[in-house]
Amino acid sequence: MRICIVGAGSIGGMLAVRLAQSGAQVSTLARGANLAAIREKGLTLIEEDGTNRTAQIAASAQLADLGQQDAIILAVKAHQLADASAGVREALAPDGVIVTAQNGIPWWYFSKLPGPHEGRRIESVDPGGRVAAALPVDRVIGSVVYPAAEIVAPGIIRHIEGNRFSLGEIDGAQTPRATALSEALRAAGFKAPVIGDIRSELWTKLWGNLAFNPISALTRATLAGICASGQSRALAADMMREAQAVAEALGVRFRIPLEKRIEGAAQVGEHKTSMLQDVEAGRALETDALVGAVAELGRLTGVPTPHIDAVLACVKLLEATLLAR
Repeated sequence: MRICIVGAGSIGGMLAVRLAQSGAQVSTLARGANLAAIREKGLTLIEEDGTNRTAQIAASAQLADLGQQDAIILAVKAHQLADASAGVREALAPDGVIVTAQNGIPWWYFSKLPGPHEGRRIESVDPGGRVAAALPVDRVIGSVVYPAAEIVAPGIIRHIEGNRFSLGEIDGAQTPRATALSEALRAAGFKAPVIGDIRSELWTKLWGNLAFNPISALTRATLAGICASGQSRALAADMMREAQAVAEALGVRFRIPLEKRIEGAAQVGEHKTSMLQDVEAGRALETDALVGAVAELGRLTGVPTPHIDAVLACVKLLEATLLAR
């Protein structure tokens, strides 16, 4: 299978190394120092047990240089997706698929979802509809990304924990193309179930991310620190209750209790969320996909989200301050 990873960062880099070493024909879209390092020394993954894996992977700053692809995995942050979508349609093989690997509410959320909001665009995650215009929704397979990883240096990724990439057609169908992608990921050592309700699983992960990511960005605390402090833990729980009410208004049902979800985050330990890592690096944050979209959906469904709105305002200001430096 010809697989192109758009974005050889923490998650994309881990995918690229594992898939390449399992026998897939892998290429990656990268830029700057990361691209130079991959071309010179290959891409290195430091596994949880300290084992180093290095793969020589075709890399370019131009998607057109890498040929037609059976699967293009978009492993960039949600706010980078509009720019990263350029050329994706043209790079797909006739039966090729696009895998969205962003945190938060995806741009395609209401596509192929019967009900009063079918086809509605979520402005927070796709301002002006640029992503929807660039990516053919019939080619999209959704995913929920569970691993945590970090960039150690250009061309070097460290896997922290987690091994699951859940996959699902956005209309809930069971298809050969989703099965083929699952098999490729399984061959690379990942758990990759194909599930029938990708939206509910997206919400289960987002449930924690929408609270822990912005709180960590504002306080510089790890997951363990947030959960150990009574006040920050209570704030996270309040945000999660509001998000649950929004999701349930859209027909989503949560399969685990709220406190169990919080305990799962606490057990990850002294881990810096992706948003905190971005703050420390002075990068743009995933604010809209993780927090802003939930606030927007709250307005759509008429569900109040006062705690989410307050934290969103603070994180927006933090991001503006960071980017103004």
